[in-house]
Amino acid sequence: MSAPPVREDFKEIARLVAPGARVLDVGCGEGALLELLAAEKQVDGRGIEISPDRVSACLARGLAVMQGDADRDLDGFSAGAFDYVILSQTLQAVLRPRHVLGELLRIGGQAIVSLPNFGHWRVRLDLLAHGRMPVTGALPEPWWATPNIHLCTVRDFKALCDDLGVAIDACAALTAGKPARPARPSAPIENWRAEAALFLLSQRGVPPVSR
Repeated sequence: MSAPPVREDFKEIARLVAPGARVLDVGCGEGALLELLAAEKQVDGRGIEISPDRVSACLARGLAVMQGDADRDLDGFSAGAFDYVILSQTLQAVLRPRHVLGELLRIGGQAIVSLPNFGHWRVRLDLLAHGRMPVTGALPEPWWATPNIHLCTVRDFKALCDDLGVAIDACAALTAGKPARPARPSAPIENWRAEAALFLLSQRGVPPVSR
């Protein structure tokens, strides 16, 4: 049986990460991204995952993953312990996104964050036409089943970064399984046409990791 296709956001993350880097994948699921980064970039990878079943799946694949909750357990990591901390399609599901984002950049030189964009034109159209919470490729569950509790737009996320003094070193837009494309988060058009967005972040005034 052939391997499942690699997610486009994972491909973009692999492009951004420097070879041999120390990486923490927060909310790593069953470890597909960690495996990709180990194979393509020879990273020293670690993971944290809240689901015991997914942790077991990671351990069965030979990955260094611990069970933990992003809202509570990032505090236990030392400052600067990693070159990159990755939070892929998870920020909108945590209880304290502002706190979690700050922790990512405390323990990592750079953070890579991806999230669905609630400002996408299909979301707006569904709300306008039907007056109901939308179901899209980036937001596939109905409102009563979704784990997402803090949905935001590209503009919302940029405003949070500005408020925290976080620099956006790179941004990519993702739509319907197409390859990631460079995007400017300050451009109003991206808040309409990006189904999801991926950000490379650092603390302002701190040199980024060389790739």
